[in-house]
Amino acid sequence: MIRLRNSVSALAIMALAPVAMAGVAQANDKLVEKSKSDENWVMPGKNYDSNNYSDLTQINKSNVKQLKPAWTFSTGLLNGHEGAPLVVDGVMYIHTSFPNNTFALGLDDPGKILWQDKPKQNPAARSVACCDLVNRGLAYWPGDGKTPALILKTQLDGNVAALNAQTGETVWKVENSDIKVGSTLTIAPYVVKDKVIIGSSGAELGVRGYLTAYDVKTGAQVWRAYATGPDEDLLLAKDFNIHNAHYGQKGLGTSTWEGDAWKIGGGTNWGWYAYDPGTNLIYFGTGNPAPWNETMRPGDNKWTMTIFGRDADTGEAKFGYQKTPHDEWDYAGVNVMMLSDQKDKDGKMRKLLTHPDRNGIVYTLDRTDGTLVSANKIDDTVNVFKSVDLKTGTPVRDPEYGTRMDHLAKDICPSAMGYHNQGHDSYDPKRQAFYMGINHICMDWEPFMLPYRAGQFFVGATLNMYPGPKGDRQNYEGLGQIKSYNAITGKFNWEKMERFAVWGGTTATAGDLVLYGTLDGFIKARDSDNGDLLWKFKLPSGAIGYPITYTHKGTQYVAIYYGVGGWPGVGLVFDLADPTAGLGAVGAFKKLANYTQMGGGVMVFSLDGKGPYDDPNVGEYEQHAAK
Repeated sequence: MIRLRNSVSALAIMALAPVAMAGVAQANDKLVEKSKSDENWVMPGKNYDSNNYSDLTQINKSNVKQLKPAWTFSTGLLNGHEGAPLVVDGVMYIHTSFPNNTFALGLDDPGKILWQDKPKQNPAARSVACCDLVNRGLAYWPGDGKTPALILKTQLDGNVAALNAQTGETVWKVENSDIKVGSTLTIAPYVVKDKVIIGSSGAELGVRGYLTAYDVKTGAQVWRAYATGPDEDLLLAKDFNIHNAHYGQKGLGTSTWEGDAWKIGGGTNWGWYAYDPGTNLIYFGTGNPAPWNETMRPGDNKWTMTIFGRDADTGEAKFGYQKTPHDEWDYAGVNVMMLSDQKDKDGKMRKLLTHPDRNGIVYTLDRTDGTLVSANKIDDTVNVFKSVDLKTGTPVRDPEYGTRMDHLAKDICPSAMGYHNQGHDSYDPKRQAFYMGINHICMDWEPFMLPYRAGQFFVGATLNMYPGPKGDRQNYEGLGQIKSYNAITGKFNWEKMERFAVWGGTTATAGDLVLYGTLDGFIKARDSDNGDLLWKFKLPSGAIGYPITYTHKGTQYVAIYYGVGGWPGVGLVFDLADPTAGLGAVGAFKKLANYTQMGGGVMVFSLDGKGPYDDPNVGEYEQHAAK
C-alpha cells in the first residue's frame, strides 16, 4: 500500500496538499466543485442532485444538426454497456460489462490508453447474473494528500476495488457480495465525503438486500443497513418516520413477513443515488421482494420497494416510504432519485425528491422528512393502480390485475420491466421539467410454487410481455416513450413514442436540448420545449446508457456508450427464442435483432466533428520520437 501511495507524482501531491490540510469535508467540497465544472462529469447523474443537467450552450437547438463524430473508442466487449463514462480533469474513465475492465484516456490524445485495469474474476458470476452482465459505472474520489485520487469500481463477482486514478494500480479491494448465494454487483459506486456507498443485486435469487458504506481510503466497512429484518439490522433512527408515522415505524422488517421469510426476502438496491449535503441524507430505493410469487410471502414485506433517506455518516434511516406494499409484479423500486428545490402548489418552497418508479407512478417527496407531495401515473395506461392515496401513501389496487395463484393475469400495465427501469433521467431547473425515458410494455403473469435453493433463481412466475396499448402489438413495436413532466402540476408537457424502450435515460442541457440513446442504436436530440426531433446519429450498436456532455479546450463534446444488452437485450445477447425466457423480455423485444447487433464502445460528438485529431500530427509516432 505504501508503495502504491508513493507512486503518486510530486506534482499531484502538491495539488492535493491544501485538501489534506482541510480534512475530509474539504475532500467532499472538492468533489462538489468539480461537479460544477463544465469540463468534468465526476459522478453518475453529474452532481449530487443527480439531475443529469449541464449548463453548456455551445451545442444548442439551433446548431445541434451540425453534430458529428469527433472520436471513438472500442471496449472490446459485447455485452450491454449501461451508465456513462466519467470525465475528470482532462481524462475520460470508461467501464465495461463483465469482466468489468476500466480504461483511462487522455482527452488531448484519446487514441492512447493511459492505463487499463482488467480484473480476473470467478466466471461463475455470469451464471447468477439476472439480466445480462452489465455494470452501471464508476465513482471518483479526489484524494486528500495522503491517499491518491481514486477510481472506484464494482465487479460482477461481488468485489469492490479502488484504483489509483493516475496510474490504475489497485489501492484496495474488498468483497461486498457472495456469488455462492447469487449476490452480484452491477451498481455504480457512490462517493459521499470519505465513504463509498455500495448496493447489492440478486433479489431474483432470494438475496437479502443491503447497503454498505466503506472507508474510501482503506476499504474498511463503516456501516451496513439491510432492507429486511430486525430494526438493528435496518439501522432505523430513533425518530424513524416521526413525521409520517402512517408509513410504519419499528418492528416491521420482521412482522410484515411470515416466519423467517425476510432472510431470503430480496430488497436489493442496484440503481442510483442522490445526496443532499444540507440534510446529510443519501436517497435510494430498495428493490422487489423475493420470490416474485406473492402467495409465498404474505404481508407488506417491509422494507422492500422503499425510498429511504439515510444519514451518510451513520447509515441511520430517517425515513422510509414503501411505494408498493406486498409487491406482486416485480416492480423493483431502485430507479433514479432526482433532487430539486421548487415551490409546491401552495407556493411554499420545498426541498424535493422526484422518483419515477417501475410501478408506473412518478413520486415526489419532501426530502427533508419523506412527506409525499405528489404521486401521478407515468402514463394513463397504468392499470394495476387506480390512484395513490396521498394521505396514507398507499396505492389503490385494481384487483383485476392481481397475480394470485391458479390465475393467469392478463394485460397487466406496466410489465415487470416497469414503465420506468434503470435509465438515469434528467431535470431542467430552468423549465422545472423532468425528462423521462419510458418503457411502454404490458404483460401476462402466471405464478407457480418453488423451493428456495441458495444460488439458484427464486422467481416463481412465467411472464409474457408485449407493447402497451399505445404501441403496435401485432408487430411488437412502440415499446417506449420519451416524456417531459412537471412534478408540481403533475402534467406532461409533451410525450413522444419510440420503437423500443428508452432504457438508458436522458441528459438535459441549457442549450434547450434533451439527449438520449435508443435500443435500436441511435443517439437523439430533442427540443426541450416541445419534444421535436432535431438530430440523430446511428451508433454501431444499441444504447442502454445515457449521454454526458463536457468541454475540453473550449470545445463542447457529447459522449455516449453503445452496446446493446441489459434486460431488454438478453434475447439478442444470448440468442434466446422462447418468448418467456429472460424473465419475459425475449418475447417483448423479439424484433430488436432486426435493428441492431452487439457492440461495445464510446462515441464522442462535437459541432462539425471538431476534436483532438484536427491536427493530424497529434499522436503520431514521428512527432513523439522527435521529442
